Amino acid sequence: MGNFFGELARKLAERWVGLLAVPGLLFVSCAWVGLQLRWTYALDLRLLDSKASVLGISLGNASGPAQILTIVALLLAAAGVGLIVQALTAPLRAWWLGQWPTGLGWAARRRTRARRRRWTRLVERRRELQQQYPLPDRTPEQQHDIDTVAHRINRLSLAMPARPTWMGDRVAAVEQISLDRYGLDLRFGWPRLWLVLPDHARAELTTINGQFAATIVTGAWALPYLVLGMLWWPALLIALVTGLSAWMRARTALAELTDLSESVVDLHGRALAVALGTAPADSTGPLTLAEGQQITRQVRKGR
Repeated sequence: MGNFFGELARKLAERWVGLLAVPGLLFVSCAWVGLQLRWTYALDLRLLDSKASVLGISLGNASGPAQILTIVALLLAAAGVGLIVQALTAPLRAWWLGQWPTGLGWAARRRTRARRRRWTRLVERRRELQQQYPLPDRTPEQQHDIDTVAHRINRLSLAMPARPTWMGDRVAAVEQISLDRYGLDLRFGWPRLWLVLPDHARAELTTINGQFAATIVTGAWALPYLVLGMLWWPALLIALVTGLSAWMRARTALAELTDLSESVVDLHGRALAVALGTAPADSTGPLTLAEGQQITRQVRKGR
């Protein structure tokens, strides 16, 4: 047990250093630079060197306890900023997934309608092309035109848009596809499906979900830099680069996560049906619509 707690303490220390201390120290350093240079002398390296020299001399002349207290205060400030950023990850995740606050409900509805109109126009265009170029006589060029429109549809949303953001629609599409294709309501069925998944499938989902969570933490770090940008304009560039890179990586990670989640339903939905007694143990293949609807009735329990 001593070895276990020692290893746990080491992992917690590594996590603190990685998620709080190092980025927090970097932000505190930038904040000090911003306080010294402000907007007017934002890139004045000579002034910065002078300020840093004065600070170094002051710390060097300070007593030992004063130096220790300065280091402790620096670490506490870094950890405090890190904790604030951790608190910001939840609202940022909700924003990216289209779960906007009630006060912005009008904006969410407006954006969702706009995305839905665009998606519907593309679907109608694809149907027009399919009718205009029937299969028996369709040329490769005509098929390419149809595939191009289909790609634009899927790039916008895999199902009719239901949320104001691309990431939110990506998650909602998996739920809608599962309901339409298999009759399975994942909002209630997913926890049960998770329990019957093989270890390798759960490990893959956990890994990719961890990657998505890490991008949210990175994106949250852009927010304090955005505030610092009011004092020191280079912080605005840091916020822009950090936020944009995190957002792009989050889209990639979420696309992989939703693709894998949809694949899990395709490959292991029957395992859930067998576990719940909806299908016989020797049955194979993907869920049928009737089986999925029966599972939904079971797991919803009238809710």
